[in-house]
Amino acid sequence: MMITKMALPRRTFLRGVGATLALPFLDAMVPALTAMSRTAAAPTPRLAFTYVPNGVIFDGWTPSTNGAGFELPSILAPLQGHRDQVVVVSNLALRTGEAAEGEGAGNHSRASASWLNAVRPKKTTGADIRAGTTIDQIAANAIGQDTPLRSLEVAAMDFTAVGGCDVGYACTYSNTISWRTPTTPLPMQTNPRVIFERLFGEVGRGIDVRRRELAEDRSILDAIAGQVDGLQRQLGAADQARVQDYLQSVREVELRIQRMEQRVDADLALPDTPLGVPGSYDDHASLLYELQALAFQTDVTRVSSIMLGKEASPQAYPHIGAPEAHHAVSHHGGKVNEIEMHAKINTYHVSLFTHFLDRLKAIPDGDGTLLDNTLLLYGSGMGNGDLHEHVPVPALVAGGAWGQLKGGRHIRYEKETPMANLLVSILEKTGLEVESIGDSTGRLSEL
Repeated sequence: MMITKMALPRRTFLRGVGATLALPFLDAMVPALTAMSRTAAAPTPRLAFTYVPNGVIFDGWTPSTNGAGFELPSILAPLQGHRDQVVVVSNLALRTGEAAEGEGAGNHSRASASWLNAVRPKKTTGADIRAGTTIDQIAANAIGQDTPLRSLEVAAMDFTAVGGCDVGYACTYSNTISWRTPTTPLPMQTNPRVIFERLFGEVGRGIDVRRRELAEDRSILDAIAGQVDGLQRQLGAADQARVQDYLQSVREVELRIQRMEQRVDADLALPDTPLGVPGSYDDHASLLYELQALAFQTDVTRVSSIMLGKEASPQAYPHIGAPEAHHAVSHHGGKVNEIEMHAKINTYHVSLFTHFLDRLKAIPDGDGTLLDNTLLLYGSGMGNGDLHEHVPVPALVAGGAWGQLKGGRHIRYEKETPMANLLVSILEKTGLEVESIGDSTGRLSEL
């Protein structure tokens, strides 16, 4: 590692005309002491939440044995390369997804609305919505105050429905998993172009301006090229390589977005497709994960959440052999072919999540990688989608959690252990002490 007298601020930006680009963590951001002594920066914690709808096929999800010697079941098999940083957590119950006395139907809305807060949402189709502050926002209040974005919320399908989307429940409850306050849901952004410019571009530009920039083929990197050259001359070899790799990643994402926009603009059969959203679900979800990785790498935000689909999702996945609507096959009624399709969808979602882990593992961060310094929660507020059950619900925790998580385990808790206990434990690992979350009864001691 090269020692110089130069020490860049942790929040260092490259600025150009209409563009602001944050830099990833560099050796030069750790103040130089002496040629013989150097203090490493403390890891920066990141939290990422992935929600999948309509439950899972538990026969393919739950490991058959407990502890460190378990084998990954078929649905979780894509995670094999990250097995040492994965903890499968079984027997969690999300009772707040169930109906209170007299409430009746609405399990899908309650599943997503209570996943990160364990608070049963108010049954209403009006403006008087109420749920609970979610743990991503509790964490964002603590670790996101000195980043440009407190948190980032994205989704891989259209989440703009209004009115009532479930029996007696407003669409808002199924449109998001993130609530800043009990009455303030946060919208999930689906457009990769908008997300990219929110992360790296000038705030406040309209769609017409973005289209004009696309037509001019002007890259954000072009706008700050001069500063990059000057900065690189001041950095050591390792930092130069990190900056170059990072800029190449940004360039690739930008070009992918531009190509998708051009395809969308040229497809007259899809006039209602939002600008920048690809026609391929696979491309869309993968790009959203890549944008989250870039946001973590540059410390633009430390908290992110993604919905790979919303509850009662009609999304079909013909490219993986599941041509029927996801919600429909989740109500399989014991039909073997529909159970198999549902399991294929479950496995496919896990594979997308695995690519995110691959990306985080490939990015250096301090003395480790981004994956080492991230805690990720993957799961659903729905368990058995066929029966609309919320006991148990699927959950796994991944990443190194800045040294706070021992992976490679399957922990089977007592039946009906509150999902909220996992939420409390996640906040605790982030350094946040809370008395309770929703219907929690404590923390998960073995986690």
